[in-house]
Amino acid sequence: MQTTQTQTDSQRYAKCVEVSKRVRFDIERDVIRGRRFDFGKKFLPDGLSKIGQLDFLGADEKRLVSQIQGRSYANMFGLVERFIGPKITDISRDHWLGDQTAYEALVRFTDEELKHQEMFRRIDALCAEGMAEGYSFAPQPNDVASVVLGKPNWSVLALICHIELFVLQHYRESIEKDDNLSELWKDVFTYHAREESQHAILDELEWKRENEKISAEERDQAVDELIGLVAAVDGILQVQAKADTDYFLSVCGRAFDRAQVEKIGATFLAAYRYQYITSGVSDKRFQDILGGMINEAQFERIGAALAPIVN
Repeated sequence: MQTTQTQTDSQRYAKCVEVSKRVRFDIERDVIRGRRFDFGKKFLPDGLSKIGQLDFLGADEKRLVSQIQGRSYANMFGLVERFIGPKITDISRDHWLGDQTAYEALVRFTDEELKHQEMFRRIDALCAEGMAEGYSFAPQPNDVASVVLGKPNWSVLALICHIELFVLQHYRESIEKDDNLSELWKDVFTYHAREESQHAILDELEWKRENEKISAEERDQAVDELIGLVAAVDGILQVQAKADTDYFLSVCGRAFDRAQVEKIGATFLAAYRYQYITSGVSDKRFQDILGGMINEAQFERIGAALAPIVN
């Protein structure tokens, strides 16, 4: 006999399937549409790029910073989606001989993540067409995915839920009126978010389901593993911020003094920390879900670990 909660969850899985069918997009037909990037426009909104912190840069230089960050944005999502798909495939096994609607929802989730990887590979290639040689994306997606997938399901699902929720926040920022923002990038944000909005619901359902399966001791260990995953993400961001700073300095066409160079590097890192960590962990929906699973001491432990990054 189904409980009220089980019935509610079944309805949410079914709704995700229904919406997935309705918002499904094709990369070429709906997003790219034969277009190339207009390099006279920014790729990311100022709220994401934090470009306002670099008031000594000219308009062209600020736009270049945004474009470099946009290319790294595409590559970062190609990286995280490398482990999201396999993890969702893995946890779907619990539904193989059970709720077939839930199983379909997770299969669609995985299929959409594979499509998103392809889309961001296409976006990276389009960025390369109009950018000077020398850009590099340092992290190796398969190596990162191997490490992440070796962690407890609870911890990985927490990280994935956080990612899906910050995608939605980035979308909200991208649709602000900004005549200098690339229309192609706006479409990338829009179509990506439409499918990710369903993924966020499924993340929550599966994370809560996993939470009910584990002991208090396992949960406490999983909290530590989550902290470790966030620290690993921050390590990746520090490496890429350094690579992107060096690339900007090599192609921007002029020299900067030491203080300016340090400010450029700090802004790249601050932007990446905001984009991939702070915008997710500060999301009220994420905090409400997490807060419903852990105790005060665990919450404080997470907060203490995040403080140097958030601040």
